[in-house]
Amino acid sequence: MAVSKSEIKDIDMPPETSEGAVVVLLRQWEREVLLERGLLWLRVIAFVSSFISFITMASNKHGGWKDFDKYEEFRHLLATAIISSLYTGYQVFRQVQELYTEINLLRPRSAVLITFSFVGDQVMAYLMMSSVSSGIPMTSGMRSVEDNIFTDSLAAAISMSFFAFLCLALSALISGYKLSTQIYS
Repeated sequence: MAVSKSEIKDIDMPPETSEGAVVVLLRQWEREVLLERGLLWLRVIAFVSSFISFITMASNKHGGWKDFDKYEEFRHLLATAIISSLYTGYQVFRQVQELYTEINLLRPRSAVLITFSFVGDQVMAYLMMSSVSSGIPMTSGMRSVEDNIFTDSLAAAISMSFFAFLCLALSALISGYKLSTQIYS
């Protein structure tokens, strides 16, 4: 929600305080807009990475021992990629809808929504890191025996999940900052 300087000049303030207050207000709004857009981009990247991980893992069936669903670690990776795709997809949809229509899905804008985002980002980041850490040893062991398209696809899905984890961890930091600076009335 960008505010032009002409709109701010219309605010009735005493002349001695208007310029300083306007500058402080503009900086605060610019910081909020930057945080919102940064959070949106992090979640878009997390969504794309999670979705690529999901598609890569789900299509990784090559017969015999080369089927991902024969291994619990890789089923865990697939499940977390699906959950992360759904969560980040919802968050991206919600943020884009709020950004372009300027109507919040949950009214009034409160700490509940920010807390949901903060907790959701943390839970998703933890799940993504958990699935990555369970899949790496198995993939490493398989790659040491035989390096083929199955193990390459596993490595690609794990890397995309790790990238999604990084984006979700950063968005959790931004959500935590927004939660800590929330004004309660």
